[in-house]
Order: sequence, then C-alpha cells, then structure tokens
Amino acid sequence: MKAMPIGRWAHRARGGRVRIAAGCAVAGLLLAGCSAFGGSSASGSAPAGSSITVAAVPGVGDAPLYVAMRQGLFQQHGLTVHLDSYQTMAQVMTALRQGQADVAVGDYADFFYEQQNDKSAPMVVLADGYDAAPNIMDVLVRPDSTITTPQDLAGARIGTAEPQVIPHHVGAPYSIDTVAASSALDNDGVQPSSVKWVPMPATDLVNALRTRQVDAILVTEPQIFQAETQIGARTVLDACSGQTVNLPLDGYFAPKSYAEKHQAALDAFRSVMTRAQADAVQPAPLEAVLIDNAKMKRETASLITIGQYPTALKVTSLQRVADLMSFYGALTRPLVVSHMLLP
Repeated sequence: MKAMPIGRWAHRARGGRVRIAAGCAVAGLLLAGCSAFGGSSASGSAPAGSSITVAAVPGVGDAPLYVAMRQGLFQQHGLTVHLDSYQTMAQVMTALRQGQADVAVGDYADFFYEQQNDKSAPMVVLADGYDAAPNIMDVLVRPDSTITTPQDLAGARIGTAEPQVIPHHVGAPYSIDTVAASSALDNDGVQPSSVKWVPMPATDLVNALRTRQVDAILVTEPQIFQAETQIGARTVLDACSGQTVNLPLDGYFAPKSYAEKHQAALDAFRSVMTRAQADAVQPAPLEAVLIDNAKMKRETASLITIGQYPTALKVTSLQRVADLMSFYGALTRPLVVSHMLLP
C-alpha cells in the first residue's frame, strides 16, 4: 500500500486570488459511484414539520452549509434546520453522541475513529462535504530553514493542530492531516515514524514556526495563508498528493438510529447540500461565510486556497481514508465504509 513517488510541489506566490475551483470536480462527481442512500440525491421536499439540528465548527470545509442557511435553501425544501456552531470537533462529537444534534459535519478521521470505538452508537455517512486539492494541506518551513525537500523532514519536529477525538500517541497519526502527511512522507521515502508530531492549538502554529519552537508546521487554510504572508514560510510537502490526492477530508454524518427514522428529511437535507456545494464556486457568498462565521479577515477569505466541494459521495474514495487510517495506526483494525450506508 506504499505510495508511488511523485514530483515536488514548488512554493506558491500569492500574487493574486488563489482558488481551486470547486466546480471543476462537479461534473465528474455527479457521474460518480453510489450515494449514501443508494442513488442520486432527492429533489423533493421534506415531510411536513421536519426539523434537523446540525452541529459544526465553522470553517472552509463546511462553508456551503452556512451558505445554505444564509440563503434560506432548507426552508425552500420544507425543512427547518437549526445550526449549532461549536469551537472544537470534540464538542461536535459530544453533541451528536448525547442527542443534542441529529447531523454533524467534520473530519472523516474523527468520525471513523468514533465509529470503530463506540459500537453502541453506530453512525451513517450522509454526504461528502470537502475534498482535497493541491496545496490545501501543506508542511511549511521558515524561509531561512535548511529543510528544502521532503527528505529533509526526517527527524524534524512538525507542529500540528492538536487532536480533538483520536488520542495522541507518539509517532501515530491522530487526525486526517497527520494521516495524509504520513502517506505523503512515505511517498517521498521518509519514514513517518522519523518525524515528531507536536500537537498544539491551530491558532498557535504560525507563531510556533516563527519562534522556532518547531522545525515545520502541518497546516490547512487559513494558517497556510497566514504563514506565507506573515513570515514568508515556504512549502516543502503537499500532504494531499500521491496516495492522498483528492482525498475526502470532511463529511456529514448522522446516528444510524436517527437516519433510519428520518430518511425522507435527510434526503431533503442532502438535496439542499448538493445545490449548496455546486454553488460554492461563487466567491461572494462563500467569502461572506468565511468572514462572518469562520471569523477570517476579508483579505484572508478572498485569497486562501479552497479545495473541492463534491456533489456526490463515492464510497471507494471514503474507503481510501479508512484504509490509510488503518495502515498508519490511527485505526486499530480495518473499517468497511460501505457498512456505514443505509440499505
């Protein structure tokens, strides 16, 4: 399962708007494999009186959800959606587990770990929310660093966002970021166990690199943009390349017990999200959400690199995530993603 070697990614110049158009993936994904409910998304309205509470951490990955709320798209399908925003994925997972939320969105690695470790509350995957594109998850170093290639990262201390759900074990991945980076390192001939992940709050990562607390940082947006503009950081590894190219990052989940009883309402929810994901290529509403809900500065929201917002769910792609997690020790045993779909 080792990744095949590929070329290196060069440091990016921020000379203007840098966007990965989500729409580029839409046509192909609409033709792609099976959906969570066994077919294409429904176009009808929800049953009368349908209400869904969604738990989320505002950010790039779930921005279309907030766009759908702001534009009243759920109401147009007869669905009342209450959107509860949290600070961490641990809080989101707790809300879902305790019945305070019916649907949650976030990191696939966290949900897959939870699925394997809590058999009493099985979950189903409803929709794919956010997929990787080039340079949306990078390992960055200071401009004066002697680290110039992925091979130079052997033995390095790499700062990463602290774990939210998966426990931190020395040398083992504990997030979608560290799983993807482990695969990319392997791809470039670097033993993932040779690097030391240094977990810390995501907001501290850029300063930790600036003050030499770490040799490198593994970050997503907006930290990539901040590190490049504030300290001239440069990219030495694209974590979403090789085996992890176009890797699914964030998805929508619901408890299986809830999904079995409210499938029609969830069909309507998925239909709205399909539209919202397709509309995410329009910059104005997306930037408004990043500014107002994710609390980004206007310049940051307009210039960060955005991945892909898919409009269909490919089980084979999600299985890649589970397989990588199992291979690198984030899961103790293989997880079959198709078992997380409703019949």
